[in-house]
Amino acid sequence: MADGLGLVMTGDGAVGTQIAHAVVMPPEACASPSSVVCPPGLSNLVDRASLFVGREEELGQLDAALAAPGNVVVQAVHGLGGVGKSTLAARWAATRTSMHNPVWWITADSPAALDAGLAGLAVALQPALTDVLGQEALRERAVQWLATHHGWLLVLDDLAEPADIRPLVARATTGRFLITSRRASGWHGIATPVALGVLDHSEAVDLFTQILTHDRPRVSDGADEVCAELGYLPLAVEQAAAYCAETGTSPRAYLDLLAQHPAELYADTAEGGDTNRTIARIWHVTLDRLADDPLTGQILRTLAWYAPDGIPRTLLHHLAEPPALLRAIGRLAAHSMLTVDAETGDLSVHRLVQALARTADPHDPHREPQSIKQARSLAIATLSDAFPADIHDPASWPTARVLLPHVEALTSHTQSLPDVDTASLLERMGRFLHGQGAVNRAITLICRALASRAGVLGEDHPSTLASRNNLAYAYESAGDLGRAIPLYERTLADQARVLGEDHPDTLTSRNNLAGSYRSAGDLGRAIPMYERTLADRVRVLGEDHPNTLTSRNNLASAYRSAGDLGRAIPLYERTLADQARVLGEDHPDTLTSRNNLASAYRSAGDLGRAIPLYERTLADRVRVLGEDHPNTLASRNNLAGSYESAGDLGRAIPMYERTLADRVRVLGEDHPNTLTSRNNLAGSYESAGDLGRAIPMYERTLADRVRVLGEDHPNTLTSRNNLAGSYESAGDLGRAIPMYERTLADRVRVLGEDHPDTLGSRNNLAYAYRSAGDLGRAIPLYERTLNDCVRVLGEDHPTTQTVRSNLDVGKEWLTWSQGCLSTEARL
Repeated sequence: MADGLGLVMTGDGAVGTQIAHAVVMPPEACASPSSVVCPPGLSNLVDRASLFVGREEELGQLDAALAAPGNVVVQAVHGLGGVGKSTLAARWAATRTSMHNPVWWITADSPAALDAGLAGLAVALQPALTDVLGQEALRERAVQWLATHHGWLLVLDDLAEPADIRPLVARATTGRFLITSRRASGWHGIATPVALGVLDHSEAVDLFTQILTHDRPRVSDGADEVCAELGYLPLAVEQAAAYCAETGTSPRAYLDLLAQHPAELYADTAEGGDTNRTIARIWHVTLDRLADDPLTGQILRTLAWYAPDGIPRTLLHHLAEPPALLRAIGRLAAHSMLTVDAETGDLSVHRLVQALARTADPHDPHREPQSIKQARSLAIATLSDAFPADIHDPASWPTARVLLPHVEALTSHTQSLPDVDTASLLERMGRFLHGQGAVNRAITLICRALASRAGVLGEDHPSTLASRNNLAYAYESAGDLGRAIPLYERTLADQARVLGEDHPDTLTSRNNLAGSYRSAGDLGRAIPMYERTLADRVRVLGEDHPNTLTSRNNLASAYRSAGDLGRAIPLYERTLADQARVLGEDHPDTLTSRNNLASAYRSAGDLGRAIPLYERTLADRVRVLGEDHPNTLASRNNLAGSYESAGDLGRAIPMYERTLADRVRVLGEDHPNTLTSRNNLAGSYESAGDLGRAIPMYERTLADRVRVLGEDHPNTLTSRNNLAGSYESAGDLGRAIPMYERTLADRVRVLGEDHPDTLGSRNNLAYAYRSAGDLGRAIPLYERTLNDCVRVLGEDHPTTQTVRSNLDVGKEWLTWSQGCLSTEARL
């Protein structure tokens, strides 16, 4: 095209001359894009994936999809910011360049960026077009070229909106697109989505270690803990490792820094790193895209206080009406900030997203300190409302179990922020766990609740006193009577002083203190205290109040422990009838009374009534409480014991074995009930004559009880008595007799001269003396024991009858120097 002249009128009307310049177009610009040949090996990939671990499954997915024959193939790798989408795409593209030409990388986080990337491709295909055509014309030439050629691969990185590429995909139908995006939805009709999750544990640790030791060896101890704390998110792992390498910080020291200064570390990067690629920055960008709906930020800040997975959507219902809430959740899910379980509707949030969302930063509008404080208060209040108030009601347990991990997470994030609401939640969760047999976890939580209440409300506040009572109860259940009894005694004195002698909480403390005395074998203090508490509860609460019925059951149990079955059995029978009438046949307290009555029948030797009642109670507890509830396991243990008493070892031993296995699984190896099961199973092996299994199990149980419960706990003394018996059964009187003598002395000291267990020890020692032929010591000891049994237990008690039989046999031995030993029995 030739230059030309044009005329223009000047401002004053004179005629002037202006020269117009026409651009000379190179011949390439006139060529059709379809005729342009791509230079060999054209690629603009940079080394984005020099450190790469794992992802074999995802790489295989891309291989299978992008190698498929046919027209355009569009794969969209989506996931949370920082999960490694770009790294995966770069790795796949870099290792497959021989299969495609060109391989072109475009940052597509906005329509303008996408257009610029396509224009760059046009220039790379035809360098002569540089500075000749405008961006729009270059973009169009690139699209035309893609539409008329095969074998190309276009990587569109960080695409913001799937709709932005719909026109491009519709026109360019002869190649391959690989897309990365935070968008999890919106791909229908555009691309096949490939979800990308975090690294697995070993891959994350491998990545961390490679970066940490890249230039020289360094100590990597604690790398696995850092990776776990960062939720195995690749970007976070990379930045933490680079930080450690650059600053000489050990992984364990980094963990401490992260706990103390999370905001700084989430926003930091190693020297020379991309400040726009920090954890804080990439999620800030995502939330900026959602900022038109403030509810999205409120949701994330609230979810930040819960466990990462299985969050019921109902925990957000205070934030907004359902339509607005669902819309906001949908947008967060679409941008991979959370996921929604398709079946349950429960929500999941990456733990690092949560950590950032609850970390205040006055410079980030999405994490202002006041907003985070409000979210924490809302999370506590919502969870407190949702957690069941009556943790003894089996119908509430499924809800409690669902919420339990979220209560634990919330309280772990607020340990340095004691408040009354959190303390109340801790208390309820601790009591729930206690009821489910998780005693050690319960103690930890109730201790925290007590400390918070004492600090905020004061030592004498009723709520503080209630926490102290519950903590003592948990210690008692764990077998730690050395801490339980003094704490009960202090609590009772304080409640009587602050609330009054007749306050229901004071009566509860008195009942519980009596129970701890009974657990310690101190029936001389337990029984009078139970009797007083029952009388006071009848007077204050009435005959039919549930607490009154509990007192009556407990007093009956104390009578049974003292061997006074004449008072225990009628009291149990009355209590069971009243609880069935007042609470219902299936109430847990009613089932407990039925179990206890069966135990009393068994103690009286009435197995004809004990066994059917145990069987019914076990069936009811399985139905009402579930197979694994501690009370169900107790019923199974007791039924096995009644079968053993009836001589039916064929049913007893398998049931004991199952119960022990279940208690180990549910309660743990060291729970007092687990130790009881092990003791009982050893006893059944001994009854079957299998001393090869019985003696080692008794020895282990005794050692465990000494370690867990202490030397003087009544259960420890029972284990020592039983082990002595097994030695005796094996004919090893050299070990049996000293152990019996020690056990008797300890029971006299701990339980007293008249305790049924002490009487049992005296009978057993006399039995061992007789077995050793020492009738000079055996017969006087039998005579003393019989007199004490008649006085304490009564003429008809099974123990009294056993001792009388043993004495008769001993006298026959003394008279004839021999006799029938098979009629003797050891207690």
